[in-house]
Amino acid sequence: MKRAEREKELSPLPFGSDRSILDGSTWEGAMKKIAFAVALTISAAGAALPQTSLAQGRALPTFEVDKNWPKLPAGMKIGDVSSIAIDAQGNAWALSRPRTLKSDDKAHAAPPITIFDPNGNYIRGWGGDGQGYQWPEREHGITIDYKGFVWLGGNSCPTNGLPGLRPVADDQLLKFTQDGKFVLQIGHSNQSKGNADTANLHRPADVQIDPQTDDLFVADGYGNHRVAVFDANTGKFKRMWGAFGNKPVDADSCAVISYKEFKEPGPQQFSIVHAIRVSKDGMVYVADRENRRVQEFDRNGKFIKQLMRPDAIFARDLAFSPDQQFLYVGYGKGIAIVDPRSMEYLGQIQPPGILGAGHHIQTDQKGNIYIAQTGAGMQRLLFKGMK
Repeated sequence: MKRAEREKELSPLPFGSDRSILDGSTWEGAMKKIAFAVALTISAAGAALPQTSLAQGRALPTFEVDKNWPKLPAGMKIGDVSSIAIDAQGNAWALSRPRTLKSDDKAHAAPPITIFDPNGNYIRGWGGDGQGYQWPEREHGITIDYKGFVWLGGNSCPTNGLPGLRPVADDQLLKFTQDGKFVLQIGHSNQSKGNADTANLHRPADVQIDPQTDDLFVADGYGNHRVAVFDANTGKFKRMWGAFGNKPVDADSCAVISYKEFKEPGPQQFSIVHAIRVSKDGMVYVADRENRRVQEFDRNGKFIKQLMRPDAIFARDLAFSPDQQFLYVGYGKGIAIVDPRSMEYLGQIQPPGILGAGHHIQTDQKGNIYIAQTGAGMQRLLFKGMK
């Protein structure tokens, strides 16, 4: 789909000044009600209704904290939860760091991957060191692709000084079946030679698979400062790019380098490439966390535009609404709602009791948002309709 066609695909939604809530137990149900309201509005206004009037009062998704999610087995202890993936059945796969548990809790540690059904009940878990692959020393991101394969990586750095960790760099990505059978490893622990290295990653933060091309897009990451693309079936390197489509430059640091001043358009290189999403029409969205911006590219790395929010930590994480009408972005103490077509900030998700903006976030087909908040646990925000 051409970009011009895409920008026409989803128009802002018309509602009256009362800003009525369109309740729906699922995203699909709410969208059907909105479509009906749009039809009524256009019918009442006549065929000559101007586009500008449709933009007045655009409906946005609303949420509340699910206080009953998740439900852990008695006595189970979970380390820092760094990321959550959702499978085709609506189960949530939480990736955690068992090595962060206190000594007294390690005997009751949950495995690195814990799986919960749509009602929040614990199903099973797996993960950790095994034969034929190098499990990450410090678990970071997890993704389930459209074929059902599980991808994960880590961000350990040899000199970070964190207790309980071996002094190695997580320079690899792993691919498993949902039963934990090892399938593929891209890169090897402690082997990165920098951004120009096409055989290894360097502390990758997140991955996404494009179903149309089977390309694996990697937010690479903490040590490197690039988007790297591989063949998801073979692991063969295909291409890479940096901020604005520039050639990425090495600037390796175990410490997270934060900035105090932010001015558009920002540096010509990425800082920590912390999250990545690929839309159905082939646009690639990259969270450049420390530079507080999200950049949009096409599949080949051509820069399109960016959104920068300097007033608070922005671009912590990324997730799409089920229909991709909205892009959710970790922002401040909550989650920003962004129009992925115009890259405009629309509003904020921050219901009472929210854990925060998240370390990584994900959505399910019902429109719920899952937050992995390192140091604070995990949480589900229930979609409550459009307002």
